[in-house]
Amino acid sequence: MSKRAIIIVDLQKDYLASGRFPLTGIDAAIPRAAAVLAAARHAQDLVIHVRHESPQGSPFFVAGTEGAEIVPAMAPAEGEAVVVKAHPNAFRATELDALLKAAGIVNVTIVGAMSHMCIDATARAAADLGYALTVIEDACATRDLVFRGETVPAAKVHAAFMAALAYGYAEVTTTDDYLRSR
Repeated sequence: MSKRAIIIVDLQKDYLASGRFPLTGIDAAIPRAAAVLAAARHAQDLVIHVRHESPQGSPFFVAGTEGAEIVPAMAPAEGEAVVVKAHPNAFRATELDALLKAAGIVNVTIVGAMSHMCIDATARAAADLGYALTVIEDACATRDLVFRGETVPAAKVHAAFMAALAYGYAEVTTTDDYLRSR
């Protein structure tokens, strides 16, 4: 097995157009994330799926509901770890770091959702823990945000967070460039 891992963050059904909390760009991000996943499996990289679970009464990802399930295109294969989290940072109060360390992982690649929350929090934590980090920006999705009464379009939210990660935390690249470099 290589010293690389892919961490797939929160590609769950509630983020789809039919879900409780749809994201802008999710329909384009999923096939790109699936291509990255296929390449990781082919290279025998460690694959870790991260799934968020929220308590009853939450607006989305409620434990035990269909919306909390991983989207079919990203379904874990036999033997692939699934880390369940309750916070934006997938390392917080989970076994994620222990799984990576036990496998001798040095390089981590992240895909998933939402760019401004769980991707950002998980990426920063990975970098702080010393992993060489790549974020596949077009295999991530987010949504419009409102700040001081102004709607910030998802594309601008995504660009701002990817720019911040590229500035000091990660190599931020596209699916095509990532796959060409492997």
